[in-house]
Amino acid sequence: MGDPVTSITIVGGGTAGWLAACFLRTKCATKIKITLIESPNVPTVGVGEATVPHMPVTLREMGIDDQEFMRRCNASFKMGVMFNDWNVDRKGRFIRYMNPFASPPRIEGVEAGHYFQAYGAGNRDYIRSFSPLMDLFESWKCPFSLNKQGEDPMPRAGYAYHLDAVKFAGLLAERGRDHGIEHILDDVDDVELDERGFVAALVLRETGRHPVQLVLDCTGFRGLVIQKALGEPFDSYADYLGNDRAMALQVPHPDPEKIRAATQSTALGAGWSWAVPLFNRIGTGYVFSSAHRTDDEAAEEFLAHLGDMAPPGAEPRVIPMRVGRSRRAWVKNCIALGLSGGFIEPLESTAIHMIDMGLRWLLQYFPSQDYEDATRDAYNRVSDGMFNEVRDFICLHYRLNNRTDDPYWMDSRTQLKISDRLEHLLDLWKHQLPTPLDVPSAHLFTYNVFTAVLLGKQVYDNGYGDGQLNRSFALPEKPWKAFLRQSAARNRAVLDHKADHRRVLLALRGELRAGMRASTRLGEVDESGAAESALF
Repeated sequence: MGDPVTSITIVGGGTAGWLAACFLRTKCATKIKITLIESPNVPTVGVGEATVPHMPVTLREMGIDDQEFMRRCNASFKMGVMFNDWNVDRKGRFIRYMNPFASPPRIEGVEAGHYFQAYGAGNRDYIRSFSPLMDLFESWKCPFSLNKQGEDPMPRAGYAYHLDAVKFAGLLAERGRDHGIEHILDDVDDVELDERGFVAALVLRETGRHPVQLVLDCTGFRGLVIQKALGEPFDSYADYLGNDRAMALQVPHPDPEKIRAATQSTALGAGWSWAVPLFNRIGTGYVFSSAHRTDDEAAEEFLAHLGDMAPPGAEPRVIPMRVGRSRRAWVKNCIALGLSGGFIEPLESTAIHMIDMGLRWLLQYFPSQDYEDATRDAYNRVSDGMFNEVRDFICLHYRLNNRTDDPYWMDSRTQLKISDRLEHLLDLWKHQLPTPLDVPSAHLFTYNVFTAVLLGKQVYDNGYGDGQLNRSFALPEKPWKAFLRQSAARNRAVLDHKADHRRVLLALRGELRAGMRASTRLGEVDESGAAESALF
């Protein structure tokens, strides 16, 4: 075994670079020196503003105070993703559904989805049949309470954040420097390789030669080290995902007193528009296909969609998207994180999570200075699995759309490739709902999440499969009716108990009233600042 790695060099700042620096500084032995080299002349993309439920864990592990994070990053809570207009029902009306941060229960040992598909839930959709999250969303509430008496009917819930990506990177940078990260502001003019083809040093414009051991490439779409210096091929996903452009804009809340606690994705004529509600504004944009809209046509459509929300004279910032990935995430002594490792369109807010997971896998497969093949191969295997999983889940949304009003949506359904794995699953799910055995290696999207999308899109009511799902177990209606009565009562109780989203954010920011202290650990927060219980 080779000598231990004693130095990690991170090339690139932004969320990817500084999250890597802070997380590794928290987890690695202090004898490992961590250096971050950041160009003063390359701006960050800065539009990844939504996260998934593992983010609260990561912040807590890095010791980042909840109140400071909420205030500094203008953060808000996210209970899931609302999908608008991606599909139509049997009468041709647009469908709206949620992919929630909640798992359905079993009823007498059987998944709730089977009962729902067999008997329905009256005027409730699938998510409302077991979860109050859509009711909270529509009532401008969140999964937290303010100074409520009595037992909480939903004391624990998964949640994530919406955050200002630029401010978040700034907070991480400040924390990283305070905790001993060496920060070099300089441009990398050249990458020096040794006789084995490993990265030996970075040649910096002002500072000169910087020797390296382990290198993390966080240089964004440029892939300065992994692709340009080491020559790792880029595998495009253009055959799988047709969107290759995005435009971004920041808009004010229509009503500053009302903040949604979920991300929204609304289908437009050649892609979809996101809406990420922060405390102080909404981050929005349009992900679209240049084969179906020019930039000018997309901007016109996007601004028409925003209507009065768009500031007068607004000009969305256009961002070319290179959708795909470096064939391997770890090459020689370099690991690519963030956009340099790959990019899959932001439909399910996976970008920051994939950085997080890449760092955790590095800790599991940490090398010596021999950079053992077995260690590197293991890392690449799990990274490959994550990219394939996310790509397939995003492809699912397009393949199962049933819109016929725009060529884009028909092309997305019929002209784009899907993997053999996803094709097999879709053939299977024509006859039965997803099971744990179907996706045993899920990194993020479990079988319950696939079920939420299938039933949310109402695919079985619109001709998917033969309309009769296979099952060998008895499915009496009486337990389902009893469950629906109980869940309706619970949903009403939760809705009554939980607080207005904006008021909770004010409390956590310390702004609800003069002199108020917010909890330093997210939980059931009352106005005196006491936290009754942690929620995650």
